[in-house]
Amino acid sequence: MADPKGFLTTGREVAKTRPVADRLKDWNEVYVPGSLLPIISKQAGRCMDCGIPFCHNGCPLGNLIPEWNDYAYREDWSAASERLHATNNFPEFTGRLCPAPCESACVLGINQPAVTIKNVEVSIIDKAWDTGDVKPQPPERLSGKTVAVIGSGPAGLAAAQQLTRAGHTVAVYERADRIGGLLRYGIPEFKMEKVHINRRIEQMRAEGTKFRTEIEIGRDIDAAKLRKRYDAVVIAAGATVSRDLPVPGRELNGIHFAMEYLPLANKVQEGDFVAPPITAEGKHVIVIGGGDTGADCVGTANRQGAASVTQLEIMPRPGDDRPAGQPWPTFPMLYKVTSAHEEGGERVYSVSTTHFEGDEDGNVQFLHLVEVEFKDGKLEQKPGTERKIPAQLVTLAMGFTGTDQENGLVQQFGLALDERGNIARDVDYATNVGGVYVAGDAGRGQSLIVWAIAEGRSAARGVDRFLTGASQLPAPIRPTDRALTV
Repeated sequence: MADPKGFLTTGREVAKTRPVADRLKDWNEVYVPGSLLPIISKQAGRCMDCGIPFCHNGCPLGNLIPEWNDYAYREDWSAASERLHATNNFPEFTGRLCPAPCESACVLGINQPAVTIKNVEVSIIDKAWDTGDVKPQPPERLSGKTVAVIGSGPAGLAAAQQLTRAGHTVAVYERADRIGGLLRYGIPEFKMEKVHINRRIEQMRAEGTKFRTEIEIGRDIDAAKLRKRYDAVVIAAGATVSRDLPVPGRELNGIHFAMEYLPLANKVQEGDFVAPPITAEGKHVIVIGGGDTGADCVGTANRQGAASVTQLEIMPRPGDDRPAGQPWPTFPMLYKVTSAHEEGGERVYSVSTTHFEGDEDGNVQFLHLVEVEFKDGKLEQKPGTERKIPAQLVTLAMGFTGTDQENGLVQQFGLALDERGNIARDVDYATNVGGVYVAGDAGRGQSLIVWAIAEGRSAARGVDRFLTGASQLPAPIRPTDRALTV
């Protein structure tokens, strides 16, 4: 145990953010560099080393949280890094982007603020990179087997790294011009600077993983031919079909999916554009959708100099405290103020868009909405609450409905789908096509980064066993496992 009295003597303290006025001038991460190290050892000492650590259940990766908390408390950063990497290929990604269901399941959180598990995690991995503890781990021998991984998001990268280290020759195919999937072109720089992706890719290259960009399986290469070329295939193409809003005026100029808008801001930071083709500068911006992607649009619009930013959510405003119907250790629905929300903009709950209004040139100018409420378990409009608000740029951030089927990948492989439209798989993550496996959102549906990495690791075990007859790789979750909710 780290500090037997730590949870009694030390209060919760989180990473400090830079002043809003400063961070709106750039795209750097919002946190003060180096602010965690002076406090993180004491924060790790708040861990109670529970006899039954429910944080393990909250995290689908099964992270060894009490162990690396103990090492962080003792400032044994090398040992902490080893324990961290034992279950997670990319802790610098989850430490920045995961909503930390482990903290919701923290036993201390029953009657006190939970341990800052996420902050401890990112401190350990950042220290490990600084000290050179993160090194390539090439396999001792090659198996002679080849694997293609379709998609380079967290699930694809995790599967590829596991299979490469198991001795297989792995090639990752990505349809975008750079590796990373939504990590690259969906997450703004102010949430995660892309240096963290780049150095992981270099590590993977040094281990032997090959990367093929600007190749879309189904369009550029026939999926059936790809299957013949490799001994196994892992589909980790994500759930990239955005949920649309079919209301009158949807065809007006200036209305875009979030994943049409956000990647362009990333491309500016990569040096591809001087200014993004779609920008919020000087415009009244409406973000439809109250989740993390919506918050990313809010932060991006504020940095681009929007005249105003309004985020709309059809559901009621969540409460500040854990609801009685969502007891510990479940992941509760709480009112969350992200760094993007701190930077400006209005949040409007319990409203639904009825239609858009444009000018004579076909450009959106106003969004018409109405307040809604739940009655007998159904959403109903409240008469007399209709109004319109200025809208010169609208981003739709309402989630995703499934994997892309227009590029031919599903049809060319001959893949079966489940009742939700995801690619069906068995207990080993195998599809109905021999040697073809699926990991991440393409099989699970829209989910969290921590689930994607866990799926990539688990699917790698299934592939390894298919190729060699047995496997020593870990499989932290089953395809049917779900988050701990009520």
